Amino acid sequence: MNSEANPETVRISIERRDSYGIMWLAGIRHVDLGQHCLKTFGECDRPSVNHRLKRQTLLLPPQNRPAAWYLCALPIPWDWSRNAHIAFEYCRGEEWEGPALVPGLKVQLSNARPIEGWGEHSIPAEAPFRQVSRFRTCRNWQFGWWLKNNRGVPEALAKASRDSAELGGPRQLAFE
Repeated sequence: MNSEANPETVRISIERRDSYGIMWLAGIRHVDLGQHCLKTFGECDRPSVNHRLKRQTLLLPPQNRPAAWYLCALPIPWDWSRNAHIAFEYCRGEEWEGPALVPGLKVQLSNARPIEGWGEHSIPAEAPFRQVSRFRTCRNWQFGWWLKNNRGVPEALAKASRDSAELGGPRQLAFE
C-alpha cells in the first residue's frame, strides 16, 4: 500500500520563514539525560529534512512508530531565542497548523498533534546537570525530561564515556 494512502501515516509540512543553518527531525524512542541538544534523544530515527528548502513535506510511516517526534531548527545568525522547536505525537485524524514555538517555521501536521506543556519546569529539582545552563536551557533536554516523567519513555543504555560528563562538554550547537 502506498504510504500516501495509508490513513495511519503522519504528514508534517514545514514552511521556512527564516534562514536556518541546521534543521532536523528526531523520532524519539528513548532519552539520554546525560546529554543535551540532539544527543538527548540518543539513537533516534532521523528522517531527512533539508534546512535550505522553503517548503517540504515528510511522510512518517506508521510501522514501528516512535514515542514522539521532535523538530528543531537553528537560525542564521544563531540566536537561542529564535531556535524553532516543536514536539508532536501520532493522533489518528487530528490536524494542526501553527508556528514551531517561534514564528520562523510554520508547521502543518496530519494524523498528529503537538505536545505542549513542557519546559524548564519539566526538569526535576534533583536532576543531575539541572544547574548547568547548557542543559537547563536546552529545550530538547527539557522535553526529554517531560517524556521520561509523563510518558515513561525509557533512558538509553549508559555509554562507556559521555561527552557531557565533564561540565565543559559539547557546546549547544555541536552534535553529530
